[in-house]
Amino acid sequence: MKKEVISIPLNSTLRQAIQLFIDHHIGTLPVVNEDHHLVGILRLQDVIDMGMPDFIHLVTDFDFLHGFGAVENQRPDPQIFEKKIEDLILEPVSVHEDSGLFRTAALLHKHALSDLPVVDHEGRLVGIASHVDIGVALLSYWLS
Repeated sequence: MKKEVISIPLNSTLRQAIQLFIDHHIGTLPVVNEDHHLVGILRLQDVIDMGMPDFIHLVTDFDFLHGFGAVENQRPDPQIFEKKIEDLILEPVSVHEDSGLFRTAALLHKHALSDLPVVDHEGRLVGIASHVDIGVALLSYWLS
């Protein structure tokens, strides 16, 4: 688990969230209230999907495509960047700081997440665990 977590306040805009994704090279952004309680998560993949063309969801085989041509140069409507993230976030999925590795791995798998916020007994964000964090911890234990 990483204890230094990049998070964002609930009243932030999508533009602010995007800037955090860019600046910190992260895939999951925990969303917190003023008391630092986890209230949701924003995934990089969901933000990217907002700018994808609609036909992406209709095509099942992309092997024949080498590129999307001019579509790749399009940008979303600039007004979307001013949306409040409270309208875009997913329900908070988290694991308690005392939980074991298998529970954490199972939650990551069940919710198709790459990172899982870690909270304390009061629901405050205290860390974030990734597939890599869990995998390295398990493998280290297995080899010890």
